[in-house]
Amino acid sequence: MAEEDSKPLNYISEVILKKRKNTEAWALRKKEQFQQKKYQSIKKPEDFIHEYRNKEVDLIRMKRRVKRKVPEANSNTLIIIRIQGKKDMHPRTRKVLYSLGLRRRFSAVFVKPSEGIMAKLQRVEPYVTYGYPNLKSIKELIYKKGHARMEQRKVPLTDNNIIEQELGKFGIVCIEDMVHQIYNAGPHFKEVVRFMWPFELNKPAEGLKGSKTSFKEDGDTGNREDLINELINKMN
Repeated sequence: MAEEDSKPLNYISEVILKKRKNTEAWALRKKEQFQQKKYQSIKKPEDFIHEYRNKEVDLIRMKRRVKRKVPEANSNTLIIIRIQGKKDMHPRTRKVLYSLGLRRRFSAVFVKPSEGIMAKLQRVEPYVTYGYPNLKSIKELIYKKGHARMEQRKVPLTDNNIIEQELGKFGIVCIEDMVHQIYNAGPHFKEVVRFMWPFELNKPAEGLKGSKTSFKEDGDTGNREDLINELINKMN
């Protein structure tokens, strides 16, 4: 009777067994990665002290730079690229970068040079590089990396209808009109720049040394003048 009542064992295919084994191995790897990440995220007291000192040093150096003469720009238009800055900057430095629209590393914006803009650049010089973009660089940046800011949303500039909808009242109906306004610092430069999302550039394979020293002193930061176009080409 016992033999009659016994049920045959369910057959499990080799494919299902392999899948279970792979799933279990994946789960173990994820668990190890999570534990390692959790361990690495725990900061030691000396880490906080090191960060605090770096921020205070950054503030002291900024105050020294502010005492210098504000530099002048020999161009109608500047492009500013943020190339440095994470946890080592003072909140005042970060505030100036944010006011320029540079919230991330390798973000870039066009500005009209003025005494106020140049004073801001002087404050954040170790974290940015800037210069005079030529017509080719401006056009290629907008065509390749251009996005519009519409209701706080990032919208690709793939259709001139978007431009005409937002800027048509200023006589700007296409990308070429935007390029013209930016290159010549036209009367509606401000409206065009406000309409655009900050450019998000690529990290260059070469061209940056990770130095906060001035470009004129064989470093990365500060005014590159016309040579900024070489860096734009590498990051676009």
